Amino acid sequence: MPTVHRKPFGRAHGQSEIDLWTLDSGTGVRAEILTYGGVLHGLTVPDTAGSPGPVVRSLPALDDYTDKNPYFGAIVGRYANRIAHGRFTLDGTTHHIPANDRGHALHGGPDGFHTKVWGATGERTETTAVLRLTLHSPDGDMGFPGALDVTATYTLDTTGTLAVDYRAVTDRPTVVNLTNHSYLNLGDDDILGHTLQVDADAYLPVDAGSIPEGPPAPVAGTPFDLTAPRRIGERLDHRDAQLRPAGGFDHCWVLRPAAPGTLRRAARLTAPGDRRTLELWTTEPGLQVYTANQLDGAFTDGTGRRHQRHGSLCLETQHLPDSPNRPGHPSTVLRPGAVLRSRTEWRFPHLRPAADNRLRPPAAP
Repeated sequence: MPTVHRKPFGRAHGQSEIDLWTLDSGTGVRAEILTYGGVLHGLTVPDTAGSPGPVVRSLPALDDYTDKNPYFGAIVGRYANRIAHGRFTLDGTTHHIPANDRGHALHGGPDGFHTKVWGATGERTETTAVLRLTLHSPDGDMGFPGALDVTATYTLDTTGTLAVDYRAVTDRPTVVNLTNHSYLNLGDDDILGHTLQVDADAYLPVDAGSIPEGPPAPVAGTPFDLTAPRRIGERLDHRDAQLRPAGGFDHCWVLRPAAPGTLRRAARLTAPGDRRTLELWTTEPGLQVYTANQLDGAFTDGTGRRHQRHGSLCLETQHLPDSPNRPGHPSTVLRPGAVLRSRTEWRFPHLRPAADNRLRPPAAP
C-alpha cells in the first residue's frame, strides 16, 4: 500500500522550516519532494532487473538549493522560459520583471517560485500517495500583476506513475506558465547514450539570447528531428547554428495537436541497454528540451559522484510563446474567473505491472 512520510530537511533563509516529503508507491517507486521550491528532490525507480536507482539529479543539502543553482527539480513560475528584456505588455500596460539571464527574465525572475516555501498536506489511498503544495503570490511579485494562488499536486500511484497537477487562479489579468525543472538521467554517467523521441514535427528556433522566435520551423532534416528515437549524443554532434546559443538543446518543441486538456505523449527517454524507459505525458502544447550541457561538475546523483557536462536532460512541459512567437510577448494570459489547469505524468513502461497492479519485486542481492 502507498505511504506518505514527512521529516525536517533544514531551515531556508535562516528561518523557514523546510520539510522533505516521501511518497512511496509500495511497489518499488519512491518520490521525495521539498517544500522549498516544490523541488522533486529524488525519484527512485527499479530497472528491468528490479534494482532501484535514481532517475533525477539532486543536490545534497538545503543550502545547495537555496544558493544559486539552475532550478534543480523546482516548480518554476510565474513564467517558465524567458521573457525578452524582462518586459511584456498586457492590456496596454507594460510590466517589468527583473532580468536574471543575459538581460532577460528567466523562469519568473531571481525570486521566482523556485525560491518560495510552499504549504504542504499529504494523504494516501489504497492506490495513491499524494502531496498537495500551495503558494500565494501577491500582486506585484517579481513585477507580475495580480495576486495568484497556485496548487501543485504530486500523485504517485501503485503502477509507478508520478503525476503533477497544476491549478492557478488570479484576481487580475496576469501571465502564467508553470513547469517542473527536474534533471533526468535514467542510469549512466552522462545523457549522450540515452535515446530520445519527441512527438513533434516542429520546434521554435531561438536567437543568440535563447529567446524563442517564430514561426515554428519543421524538424525534418535538422538535428531537432526526434520523431523517431535518436541517440542524444548523435544529435548534438551536428554543427547546426541553432545548437550554439546554449551549446546544445534549449528549445521548445511544438507537440502534435490534441484536444484541450487531453493527455498526449510528449517524449520517450530510454537508457542505454533499455534498462529504464521514461515516457512524459502532458496536457500542455509545448516541451522544452534542455541538455544541461553547462552544468559541469555542479551536481550529484545522490551517491556523491560528480558528473560532467551532458550529465542530464530537462524535459519541461509548458505553453508556447505567442504566435508568431514574438520575443517578449508571453502567451498564457489568465484572467479573473478563469482557472488554469494542466497535468504532467512521468510513466515508466519498462516496469510492466503484473495483473494485480504490483511491480515485480527487486532482485535478490
